[in-house]
Amino acid sequence: MTKNPWEPYIESLRQQLEEQDPVVLVGVIVALAVVVITCVFLKYFLTSKTVRSAVLLVGLCDSGKTLLFIRLLSGKFKRTQTSITDSSAPYKAKNDRNCTWTLIDLPGHDSLRSQYLEKFKSAAKAIVFVVDSAIFQKEVRDVAEFLYMLLTDPVVYRIAPTLLVVCNKQDVAMAKSAKLIQQQLEKELNTLRVTRSAALSAQDGSVGGSVYLGKKGKDFEFSQLPMKVEFLECSARGSKGKDGDGDIESLEKSLAKL
Repeated sequence: MTKNPWEPYIESLRQQLEEQDPVVLVGVIVALAVVVITCVFLKYFLTSKTVRSAVLLVGLCDSGKTLLFIRLLSGKFKRTQTSITDSSAPYKAKNDRNCTWTLIDLPGHDSLRSQYLEKFKSAAKAIVFVVDSAIFQKEVRDVAEFLYMLLTDPVVYRIAPTLLVVCNKQDVAMAKSAKLIQQQLEKELNTLRVTRSAALSAQDGSVGGSVYLGKKGKDFEFSQLPMKVEFLECSARGSKGKDGDGDIESLEKSLAKL
């Protein structure tokens, strides 16, 4: 029978262990166990942590999301139609850090927006909420309800992505300014919060799958949110339409700061 070459070493180790104080051995074993458990925990934590690299374009139908998506990616004008699924592409931010985000255009139809938001929200580095400034007065209630649903979502509240409210179609003569849109949305969101307050129990508390919007006892303001919020004016179409460039510099600058 071939002799095991490791046998002398094993025997020597066994003898040394027998000569050791049992208390010392227990201490060594416990220390090794702690090291192993720590390594396993760190590996699980680091590998399971979600990398948030998506910029989501959301908003009501016909707000100009898809044209804005195309302008950001190519700078070109293209006629679009109502989206029934998501579109995504890499977007390189205009900064010195060579940041690249995944730009995702989500459908705006009320029967689709929730399911697509659910699919992508956990990966959001930023959310670009597009508003049609030209007909905002007619859509203010619908815009506020969509925004309320977004801002009271527990996942969105927890990860707090940058929120860029893009007041689009500023090339239209009757378009509302970003300042006016912000003020009216704050009032409308405050009203929505009051009407739905029965479903909420406490500030920052979660009831029925949503969180309390803003601060209790105070009128709602966007400054109360856990995420950074900016209101921007732009025009994906541009003053010259298909023959010219879009006016989206303010959005590009904000994306460059992410």
